[in-house]
Amino acid sequence: MGEDDRESLASVRLRDVGALHAAASKGDVGICKYLVEELRFDVDSEAANPGSGATPLSFAVGHGEVNATRYFLEKGADPNIKDSSNGTTPLHEAVATGCDEIARLLLSKGANVDAPSPHGTPLVAAAAHGKFSAMKILLEHHADPNKVSWDLGTPLTTALYVTPERMNESTCLECMKLLVKAGADVNCTTPETPLAVATNNGLTTCVKYLLEVGANINVPAKQVKKGDNDSKASLKSSGAKAAEGKNYVAASKFYSEDKSSDKDRKARLKSQGAKAVEGKDYAAASKFYTEAIKLDPADAVLYSNRSLCHLKCGEAHAALVDANACISLNPKFPKGYYRKGAALMSLLEYKQASAAFSAGMKLKPENEEMQVAHRGAVGAMRKEQSEPGLRVLD
Repeated sequence: MGEDDRESLASVRLRDVGALHAAASKGDVGICKYLVEELRFDVDSEAANPGSGATPLSFAVGHGEVNATRYFLEKGADPNIKDSSNGTTPLHEAVATGCDEIARLLLSKGANVDAPSPHGTPLVAAAAHGKFSAMKILLEHHADPNKVSWDLGTPLTTALYVTPERMNESTCLECMKLLVKAGADVNCTTPETPLAVATNNGLTTCVKYLLEVGANINVPAKQVKKGDNDSKASLKSSGAKAAEGKNYVAASKFYSEDKSSDKDRKARLKSQGAKAVEGKDYAAASKFYTEAIKLDPADAVLYSNRSLCHLKCGEAHAALVDANACISLNPKFPKGYYRKGAALMSLLEYKQASAAFSAGMKLKPENEEMQVAHRGAVGAMRKEQSEPGLRVLD
């Protein structure tokens, strides 16, 4: 085959995917060998979408094709090239989907175990999906258990944030134990402490474990207002005594109580958040709502408001977590279902989005905004079903 023929084949697109990328996604090593060894295709080619960072290796990993992954790595493919659409490496994809064999292959060929991305390191990705064995592999390769990322913080707080949405509490607990054994900081305050997250999400068993391994039940120093008096000291003392007596439910209750003295501050933060949203400064608004939530973690409206901010900032997963928290706190609040549906639409989960909007309409049938959103979700779901290849690059 001549050079012109090779270039012609290189330009072939199957559902907008280049020939080598298509073979990689199917795990067809024979075709991959022919294209690479006979026709000299570049193993790090981004021909599927120039500039995207979507290499044949990332396609093989994304589709769970172990043999194709091994072939590209043996041919010198770079395991650390990032997909510019989301800033992640193949290792992020492998551990998030629980492809342990592929994760080991990537690490054996020099994949950066702490590769940064807008959504955190591979360990955060694994924790966010409850992939215990993948987390174990990463930690065996000396992944940093205290790397802080985006809005979900460390791998430890990430696991807590996504429970029970993505995993049950017992799985979360096992992940926590693994991280703590590896040196995870149980008192990290970015964006809030693991104990605060566990308390907010009603994870009683996790609260108990955190207290047993040294989590501080007192409000972090940076959250304590100047001028706080004996009532706060009394709260701390009561919480500490409850923890010492192993009354963990009471301890977590003390931790989240004493909100009355902070009512004014919460109102101010909520107002500041609303003004920031009005000015389309969603990042600032999110910070105001986060501070308000620390003062009153039982206010469903605050989670709804922050969910909107996350979505506007392109953080759909965080938006979904907050929407679920809102619904959990107040199942009769229609806006929570709207926020959940909007987040799921952004994640291309049209069927689940439709169900969320439908649940909201049952609470408030006359809500036109919810009706329009529901029709949009149903339409997107039908289009996806009629075009099976629509999400081939997801």
